[in-house]
Amino acid sequence: MEHAYETLDPDQMDAAVADILGATPLLDVHTHLFSPEFGDLGLWGIDDLLTYHYLEAELFRFAPIKPEQYWNLSKRQQADLVWGTLFIENTPLSEAARGVVAVLQALGIESEIGSLKRIRDYFREQQLPDHISRVFRLAGIESVVMTNDPLDHAEATIWKRGVKPDRRFQTALRLDRVLNEWPAHYDQIAASGYAVQRDGGGRTPGELQRFLMEWSARMLPVYLAVSLPDTFQFPADDLRTKLLTSAVLPSCRELDAPLALMIGVRRQVNPALRLAGDGSGRADLRALEALCRDHPANRFLVSVLSRENQHELCVCARKFQNLMPFGCWWFLNNPSIVEEITRERLEMLGASFIPQHSDARILEQLLYKWRNTRRTVAPVLAQRYRLLMKDGWTVTREDISRDVTRLFRGNFEQCTNLDSRCSQSGAAS
Repeated sequence: MEHAYETLDPDQMDAAVADILGATPLLDVHTHLFSPEFGDLGLWGIDDLLTYHYLEAELFRFAPIKPEQYWNLSKRQQADLVWGTLFIENTPLSEAARGVVAVLQALGIESEIGSLKRIRDYFREQQLPDHISRVFRLAGIESVVMTNDPLDHAEATIWKRGVKPDRRFQTALRLDRVLNEWPAHYDQIAASGYAVQRDGGGRTPGELQRFLMEWSARMLPVYLAVSLPDTFQFPADDLRTKLLTSAVLPSCRELDAPLALMIGVRRQVNPALRLAGDGSGRADLRALEALCRDHPANRFLVSVLSRENQHELCVCARKFQNLMPFGCWWFLNNPSIVEEITRERLEMLGASFIPQHSDARILEQLLYKWRNTRRTVAPVLAQRYRLLMKDGWTVTREDISRDVTRLFRGNFEQCTNLDSRCSQSGAAS
């Protein structure tokens, strides 16, 4: 049980883990950010931060304004209302509200003021490429993975111009409209010259695979991805299963790319809130077991939205080598829950999972989301090392660095073959 390196004492562990986590450049494996080449699709600045849908949902708990009245305001007016309600009239106690305060502090902006003018002036003066570099540096992020939908008209138009994203922005080909809303969107694929049918019959499987392969050649995704409802079943006698097994999974195998499954969404529980109107539900993870068992040549990155599903996901991951749990998604991305889930995963899976992703929609959210992650994960890891030492195992800084790199980089790089994909991308720096 001896190591070749100098070991740490238990009382050094908290500081050592925090230092190593702070010094390791991390990969953010799932976001909704966009490279600057995508123009207005990329959100940044104070007005976008304040109109984040988590804060909009919170606004309606404090203010008498009705959703339909709110949507008729300009973005600037909406931001003013959120600021006045959640930050001036009330204390910003929620994680989403505290996150804005943390962003302003990280950027050196005075936030204890009654007006947004000074904050807006700061962002107006920023040059986006330089601002991105600063945010990445302050957040300790080396690169992020975008969410890229070939059936989103605005985004597809940009891709078709031959855009090459900034090399710090990797791509993920999103399949929600394909797998969850095929009857409403198949005609977009058909209009592009693919012989697909509404019922998925005829040449649809082969043509959909051709569509995915051609878009993958354009985007160079590190993985394909879909969010799935809490009612997801597999196998099932439905169109989703047919498209998944006949086109999507074969495409992933041909691309040697994993399929990311984000399970447990309940769409539009309250449609009046728009993007803020989605909820969560517990899923039947026997569907995931069947996918991993029946398709061993495929790899699956998996996040589940229900807190109650977390233990089942760990058990499933222990049974299937082709399953990689990742992140604490949406409503789980709160420090108390992240701590609980991370402890559970370390106890059951060792370092064979991906602890977190930001799911950031606005650039500056990287600052507080990754600050939260480091603050929360560091003491959890430190406790595991102290327990090891009490049981007679020695722990070195090199051990900790290896584990942190594996958790926040290596597992994802191995699952996606990221190094080889980056070398082929030719993406702009």
